[in-house]
Amino acid sequence: MAPRILLARHGQTEWSLSGKHTGRTDVPLLEEGRRGAKLLGERLHRAPHDGLHGAEIRTSPLARARETCELAGFAERAATWDTLMEWDYGAYEGMTPEEIQAVRPGWLIWRDGVPEGESLVEVTSRADEVVAWARSADRDVLVFAHGHILRSIGARWLGLPIDFAARVRLNPTSLSVLGWAYGEPAIESWNDLGHLGS
Repeated sequence: MAPRILLARHGQTEWSLSGKHTGRTDVPLLEEGRRGAKLLGERLHRAPHDGLHGAEIRTSPLARARETCELAGFAERAATWDTLMEWDYGAYEGMTPEEIQAVRPGWLIWRDGVPEGESLVEVTSRADEVVAWARSADRDVLVFAHGHILRSIGARWLGLPIDFAARVRLNPTSLSVLGWAYGEPAIESWNDLGHLGS
């Protein structure tokens, strides 16, 4: 069996709702985020996933990811992994894209990075570590993490520079699956919110 990686973004928080860059600040889930996490768990415990028996599960240690993992019903099987933490946004932590554009017009995180935080090279290295781990054995993996690091993992799974991640959205409580097509790394599904209903 060719290993796949299932990416679960944490549920909605006050900062993700307002568009603030939430790196290492431990912001809790909103009630909407808790509800979404439970619905994601129900989906992953139904066919075709059936609880992902045999899958290895890891979560970012940040509370919003760990709580999403717990509410989805995977906490007992999950190991925390610092590599899955969100990008360290440094001086831009807690700022919205509009606020950053006001002081740095034309800024794009995937090209320009952040001052006093993690570099593009450092984030790429962490994403590569996750991809290498996911491909290291014949089993699926499920990770609970954050928007920018998961988008970076998606780009690196495909063998692309992480600036490709600028072209793919990833909503809170979404489910994405990275797998294979004709022997090449491929996206099976991306930013799937079907479990949330209307």
